[in-house]
Amino acid sequence: MNNSFHHPAAHPTLDDTQASALPTPTRTLWLQGDNVATKRQELLDYFIQTYDLYDSLFDCLAHEDAWFKKAIPLRHPLIFYYGHTASFFINKLFAAQQINQRINAQIEAMVAIGVDEMSWDDLDEAHYNWPTIAELRTYRQQVKTRVMQFIQEMPLELPISWGSPAWTILMGIEHERIHLETSSVLIRQLPLAVVQSQPRWQHCPHIRHQPNTVPTNKLLPVAATTIQMGKPDSDATYGWDNEYGQREIKLDTFQASKYLVSNAEFLEFVLAGGYQHLEWWTTEGQAWLKFTKADKPTFWQGNIQRTDTLRLRLMAEEIAMPWDWPAETNQLEAAAFCRWKAAQTGLPIQLPCEAEWMALRQNIPTDQPDWQQAPGNINLEYWSSSSPIDQFPQGDFCDVIGNVWQWTSTAIDGFDGFRVHPLYDDFSTPTFDGKHNLIKGGSWISTGNLALKNSRYAFRRHFFQHAGFRYVVSRYQEPLIVNPYETDPLIAQYLDSHYGANHFDVPNHCQRLAEIAAEVCQQPIRALDIGCSVGRASFELAKYFQHVDAVDYSARFIDIAQTLAQQNSFRYAITTEGELVEYREAKLTDCQLDPDLANRIHFTQGDACNLKSKYQHYDLILAANMLDRLREPAHFLADLAHRLRDGGILMLCSPHTWQVESTSKHNWLGGIRENGEARTTYQYLQRVLSTEFEELQPAQDIPFVLQETARKYQYLLSQLTIWRKNNGVFL
Repeated sequence: MNNSFHHPAAHPTLDDTQASALPTPTRTLWLQGDNVATKRQELLDYFIQTYDLYDSLFDCLAHEDAWFKKAIPLRHPLIFYYGHTASFFINKLFAAQQINQRINAQIEAMVAIGVDEMSWDDLDEAHYNWPTIAELRTYRQQVKTRVMQFIQEMPLELPISWGSPAWTILMGIEHERIHLETSSVLIRQLPLAVVQSQPRWQHCPHIRHQPNTVPTNKLLPVAATTIQMGKPDSDATYGWDNEYGQREIKLDTFQASKYLVSNAEFLEFVLAGGYQHLEWWTTEGQAWLKFTKADKPTFWQGNIQRTDTLRLRLMAEEIAMPWDWPAETNQLEAAAFCRWKAAQTGLPIQLPCEAEWMALRQNIPTDQPDWQQAPGNINLEYWSSSSPIDQFPQGDFCDVIGNVWQWTSTAIDGFDGFRVHPLYDDFSTPTFDGKHNLIKGGSWISTGNLALKNSRYAFRRHFFQHAGFRYVVSRYQEPLIVNPYETDPLIAQYLDSHYGANHFDVPNHCQRLAEIAAEVCQQPIRALDIGCSVGRASFELAKYFQHVDAVDYSARFIDIAQTLAQQNSFRYAITTEGELVEYREAKLTDCQLDPDLANRIHFTQGDACNLKSKYQHYDLILAANMLDRLREPAHFLADLAHRLRDGGILMLCSPHTWQVESTSKHNWLGGIRENGEARTTYQYLQRVLSTEFEELQPAQDIPFVLQETARKYQYLLSQLTIWRKNNGVFL
């Protein structure tokens, strides 16, 4: 075989066989336009194409075990993700009150939360009663039909804006495109025996099989520049919350490698004992090495002592090692290589920061929606694998975009002006922890928003994607942000209400509720704190109960509560006057809470109106200050009895401040007239709960205080009612 590979000066041309095997180009939509009917059809086509493309990926699963076997311990099995992307459409449309009926509440609860490897997820459960493959195929088809109907009937104004129903649809589409990529990585990590190649997913045929035939990497200069980062609000493409805002970075002249690091170049590090010499690895990297016993990249198959026999695991097959393809590593491996390379050369070699990658990206003047043909191995326009590192020149460099993602030294956080989208508050904020590093540039399977210049995705440093790296010679160092102060006014107010000083001689609201719970509950073993917010009541309940499940819809609240559980403290800033703030710290020990109480609490994200079936057999359920914020409060109440043991206690506490912003008026339980007569929420509770509960004591008002500024407070009275489940009552 001739091991040299010559590529044309232009991008490779696909023959008819290759072209027919590949998906259609998958470019994200423009938000603007002058014809609503045309845009509606574009949106419908984009949805159908995305949905069908995701379905086709699962054709690569050859055995039922592939659906239910975890590829890695820190992620769900693929059966979860197959249903998750479909349920996302329904859950988000439902949360936005753009539809009022679910398709399958059980499935939509089970596969709702797709966050991986967060400290508060529920991946450690021993058993999930997953739906069958056939059930999920039927469910996906039902969702497809419903979303198509919604797109055809929804109100649509141009340009599509953040609050538009069409934005919710685009959120679902772009979310599914993310999982198209991450699911392909999970398939790649399954045993080869349970996957199969498919005509639509074919690898690149261009391969150099000898390391010494691969182009030698070299450093090229990059001029000093000022990089303006952040997607303008006026941008005409869909964006995730972390893309918006502003940041300016001034870069001195630096050098960057012309090519991505190839398998051949990375082999030098491996043969030099790179995985054995701990001086190249951070403490985090050394812990990963000890756990995995790695001696080479995870997708390299074979004995490293016999390099001629090494093979590369692709998504659904193994091939002889393509030494001229980019090495695929996690961030820890990439950073270790750079330290080794720096020692060999005496140069300050490191991974590029986000701004340095943006400086290289300036070599490509266009962005994805404008491409006639992708300028790199991206957008599924060529192959379903990597390709040679010199095949796609983009200015002086190759593969600035495409082929594989490129790890950076930048831990993701929000730009100045960052704000979360209210429909997806856990997309970015759980990753603003200093442990998730940005990947830039996209890979061969990056489509839609993932292929845009301003996209910002980050993963834990030990995780694998279709990701490699290039290196730079630079002394730029990203500033380290350690335990920043939470400045969101709403979150700061809740933190202060839960863990701050008492105001106006009002006792701590959460503490008082837990004390009452201990008084009325005769068997304090299992408790559910639904709508737990930032967690004070959960910690207080753990003083009396052996196990507490703490659930909230907001991932940000759950993340803060879990952080408190892990490190005893959390910093926040309360506005005092105008732009002035006072910095404070919530500490468990300052509240006479033993941090070991956290061992009794399991924090999870969940929807009170559609809880998973696992939340059962409680001696106490506390629902504090959330009833009048639910979309379907009557449905929530009807669901509670079967989650309690006979004789179990239900505590409902609410100020009954019904608002149409959170609850449609036809779903209000009180504060309305019924047949011309006034109906209070308490009257409604007495009527609907009396068949399954007995009221233990008269309703009482429990005060609580929220501080807004130094001289402005909210004083609220929350009505507490207490109910005991009748023996032998089942829904």
